Amino acid sequence: MQEVKFKETRFNPDITPFHDIAKQMAQAFGYTADLSVDKQLAQLLRLRVAQKNECAYCVILHAKTAREIGIHESKVDNISSWHNSELYDEREKAALAYCDVLNEGVSEDFQFFHDELAGYFPEKEIAEIAAIIINMNVWTRLKLAQGQVPYLESLK
Repeated sequence: MQEVKFKETRFNPDITPFHDIAKQMAQAFGYTADLSVDKQLAQLLRLRVAQKNECAYCVILHAKTAREIGIHESKVDNISSWHNSELYDEREKAALAYCDVLNEGVSEDFQFFHDELAGYFPEKEIAEIAAIIINMNVWTRLKLAQGQVPYLESLK
């Protein structure tokens, strides 16, 4: 049997205070945070950002967490094709569309995506959804920059 492990290939993130700031953001909006927004939806958003930003560390971590909190494996496995799927309800689709647009940061009509989200969520949850996405962007960029890469280790 093999276990996935991770190693830093570029730098230790603890050599600057930025890592401590990122950890504070994770406490507030990461997968262990206590938020108003539905926990499973929040985890789908984290996984989508990880997948869009191609952060192997984050995809593995957040896919595992998604399964552990009871998200159906088909939703986890098909997050890249959410828009072509009936696995996700309309609320989830509005949040995932908003996630994609905010993550990319280049929409000619960001207001449209905000308004779609506002049809399903109150202002506080919209603010939390935005913070979840922004927090995940920080973490995916940090893990990519430090070179946090997965490898398989044999268990004996």
